[in-house]
Amino acid sequence: MQLRPRRPNITPTMFERPGPEARGTRPPVDMNTRQISTESRNSPLTRRRPDVYIGPVKRQLSRHAPGRVRDAILQVASLSSKALSVKEIEERVCQVIGRAPTSSVRSYLRLNTPELFVREGRGLYRVRGGAHLGIQRELPVMRTWREPLFVGKAKLFHADCFDWLDQQGNHTIHAVVTDPPYGLHEYSPEQQMKLRNRRGGVWRIPPSYDGHVRSPLPRFTTLTPQQLDELRSFFFVWARLLLPKLVPGAHVVVASNPLLSYIVSGALVEAGLERRGEIIRLTMTMRGGDRPKAAHREFREVTVMPRSMWEPWLLYRKPIESRVQDNLRKWKTGALRRPSEGRPFGDVIASAPTGRKERALAPHPSLKPQAFLRQVVRAVLPLGEGVILDPFAGAGSTLAAAEAVGYESIGVEKDECYFDLACRAIPKLIRYQPNADITACRSSSPSAS
Repeated sequence: MQLRPRRPNITPTMFERPGPEARGTRPPVDMNTRQISTESRNSPLTRRRPDVYIGPVKRQLSRHAPGRVRDAILQVASLSSKALSVKEIEERVCQVIGRAPTSSVRSYLRLNTPELFVREGRGLYRVRGGAHLGIQRELPVMRTWREPLFVGKAKLFHADCFDWLDQQGNHTIHAVVTDPPYGLHEYSPEQQMKLRNRRGGVWRIPPSYDGHVRSPLPRFTTLTPQQLDELRSFFFVWARLLLPKLVPGAHVVVASNPLLSYIVSGALVEAGLERRGEIIRLTMTMRGGDRPKAAHREFREVTVMPRSMWEPWLLYRKPIESRVQDNLRKWKTGALRRPSEGRPFGDVIASAPTGRKERALAPHPSLKPQAFLRQVVRAVLPLGEGVILDPFAGAGSTLAAAEAVGYESIGVEKDECYFDLACRAIPKLIRYQPNADITACRSSSPSAS
C-alpha cells in the first residue's frame, strides 16, 4: 500500500500579503532630493536588476502640454517691439505659463533660427516677418522712442506696453483703466495708414450727414478665426505680464464691445484675474442697424444686426489678500469708491457720445468723453490713493480724467502719431468742462445703499 506524503503544516501567516521586499516594489525615495536612500540599494529589486543604474535624480519641473512652451515663446516674441535676449524670453514665458525648462526655450530658439527667428547681435532674437502669429505689428528693427511727457501727476511714455510692463517693479500699479486696440488688425500700420487717408480698409468710414463728419468704426465682423485667436493670445499675454505689477485688490477696467467682449473676458480670467462684472455705458453708436447690403430696398423692414446702444467695460480685480477691509488698510485697494456717502457706484452709466468740441481737442477715432471717464477713473481708487495705468493711452483721455480728479496716472502709447496727439491733447482735456454732458453721464445707481 502506497502512502501519500504528509502535507506540510500551513499557518495563516503564509497567506498574508508579502511585504515590500518580497513583492519587489519600488525602493523608498527621498522626495526632497529624489535620491534613493542607501538602505534601498540592497533591496531585492536593486539586486534583481543589476543592469539598471539607480542614482540621484533631480526633481523634474511640471510638464506642459505638447506645444505649450513653443506657443508661449512665439506669443511673447511676437508681442515685443524689440529683439529680446534669451533671458528676457525665458522670464516672459515663465510669467505666461509658469516654470518651464530653460533648455526647452534655448533649444527651440536655436533649432528654429533662421526659419522663425532672426538672431540680432549676441543672443538677441526677434520673430521673422511673416512667421509669427500675426500679432506683432510691423515695425523697424531700430526705433527711437520719444521723451516722456509730464503734466501734473500724469506721466506719458512713448513705448511698447509689453516691454514697458516687463521693466516695472511688482506691486506698483493700483488700478488700470484702458480702451485697448481690441481688434488688433485695425491698428496695424497698413490699416492705420488707410484710416488716416480716409480710404477705409477694415475701418468703416460713415458718410457725412448735414455737414457733420462722423467718426470711423472698425468692422469687427470681418475678423477671421485666426485673428480672433490672436486677439485672445494678445490679451492673455498682456494680463499675465500685468498681473504681478498690480497690488492685490487692484481693479482692471477694459473697454470692449458686444462682438468681442467674450474673447477678451475669457483671456483675462484664464490669466488669473477675477471677474467683478461689467460697467455698462449707455450710448448710441453707429454700429449695427443696417439693412442687407445692396438689397436695402428689397428688405426695407429688415435689420441685419441690432443697433448698438451700449458699450461694455469689463471689470476685473486681482485677488485680494484676506478680507476686503484688511486689503484696504494695507494696499488701499479691493473696492470701488462711492460717488457720495449715500450712493454706491453703479454699473450702468448713461453717456452721451463724445461731443464735437471735445473731439476737436483730441481727434482720436475712439475717444471717450471726459464726463464718463472721470466717473470710472474716480471709482477705481477706493481711498483716492495710488497709481492708475492706461497701457494703451491713445489720445491720453484716461490720464486727463485722472488729473482732473486729482489722481496720479501713467500712460503708455506705442503709436508715434497718437503719442504726439496725446502730448497736445492731455492739457486741453484736463481743462475741458463737460458742462451739460455731466447730467447726461450720470451713474444709474440707487440713491441709497
